[in-house]
Amino acid sequence: MRRREEALVADDLAEDEKDPRFVTALARGLELLRAFRRNESMLGNLELAQRTGLPKPTVSRLTYTLAKLGYLAYDQNTGKYRLGTSVLALGYASLSGMGIRQVARPLMQELADQTGLAVALGGRDRLSMIYLECCKATGPITLSLDVGSHIKLSTTGMGRAYLAALPEAERAPLMAKLEEHEGERWPEIRDGILQAIEDYRTRGYCRSIGAWKSEVHAVGVPFVPRDGSQVLAFNCGGPAFMVDLQKLEEEFAPRLVAMVRRIDATLFNG
Repeated sequence: MRRREEALVADDLAEDEKDPRFVTALARGLELLRAFRRNESMLGNLELAQRTGLPKPTVSRLTYTLAKLGYLAYDQNTGKYRLGTSVLALGYASLSGMGIRQVARPLMQELADQTGLAVALGGRDRLSMIYLECCKATGPITLSLDVGSHIKLSTTGMGRAYLAALPEAERAPLMAKLEEHEGERWPEIRDGILQAIEDYRTRGYCRSIGAWKSEVHAVGVPFVPRDGSQVLAFNCGGPAFMVDLQKLEEEFAPRLVAMVRRIDATLFNG
């Protein structure tokens, strides 16, 4: 599925390059940085060329430039690159600039302790959601996800909540990309998203009961900033054997909805 998403991105990049205002070299450099995946330390020029679809000579020039700027670090022993400290600096600067994290974190931890489940905040990254904050209960068993983790947009409680909150004009083209990405699984996934949109309208939250992974149950609630900035989403969930479905829907989901309302009130009502 990751390769299919990379192919879709390559197609989008080729289309964008027709725009005279589009800086192709910059876009390719950023795509190169995105080729590194979680828990993956080093990649060589050949691997980067395969993942990005860029010619190897182009990749070599890009990696040389990015290394000079500190965004990549070259390992003499392996002849490969790893992400440099400048990438970390950008990431931390982005996270520290999100006021919602400072407001949300204590409330998220409170809910995690009350439910015994994990509570996370995320934003969309192409066809995934990326964790921007995560709080866990003190129990020995929890989901192995943390800040920077990616989860699916189309089947998770967080992703469905994000989709449910979008205006139709924004959701429709994203749904078209998801259809192309999901292939033959799309009819089932589409029905789940449409149900999530209805659930958000009638209940205020979305569900993912084994839809992302059979062993994971979660609910999600979107956060739509009043200042017009990007839509985010929260989730609350855990391993299926730990989650009482009745409690998840009747007790934990309403608490998640209430938490998001408190965050909104704090941020926008002072």
